[in-house]
Amino acid sequence: TADRLLSGAGGRWEAAPVWEGLAAKATVGGRDVWLAKPHTYMNESGRMAAALARYFKIAPADVLVVSDDIDLPLGRLRIRLKGSSGGQRGLESVLTHLGSTDVPRLRLGVGPRPGNMDAAAFGLSRFKASEEEDVEAMVVRSTEAATACVSRGVASAMNDFNAAAADA
Repeated sequence: TADRLLSGAGGRWEAAPVWEGLAAKATVGGRDVWLAKPHTYMNESGRMAAALARYFKIAPADVLVVSDDIDLPLGRLRIRLKGSSGGQRGLESVLTHLGSTDVPRLRLGVGPRPGNMDAAAFGLSRFKASEEEDVEAMVVRSTEAATACVSRGVASAMNDFNAAAADA
């Protein structure tokens, strides 16, 4: 999603070693934003989010975390204004490092996880060839959803994008 947002804005990633990842300033939905791609392990991605937020004086409520969700069916999007991590370790890291649960998030469904498969192994596995179309459609919709969150606000975007993928 971040790559698509940046591509649409005509920007490019810059190495941000101090922040442990890549960062880019872009115009999304008519607003200037910072995009970030942490290079830490997922369960430490909050370090970069918090460092950028502190440096640029961005309030937790103005951060949008985009993450996968193994508990949502493939292609389903879920936007929330705030709340717990729901067990997603990358999101938990962001909430912990920002010191707040009032952090908007856009979750991308990659499930369901087979009942006998380890969650971490499933999260790191590749999609099946038969799922590629659904994955591509989800990435397109997630880019639209992130843009809507920035341009119209998270609450408005929730109304449009929290429906099942089949309803879209």
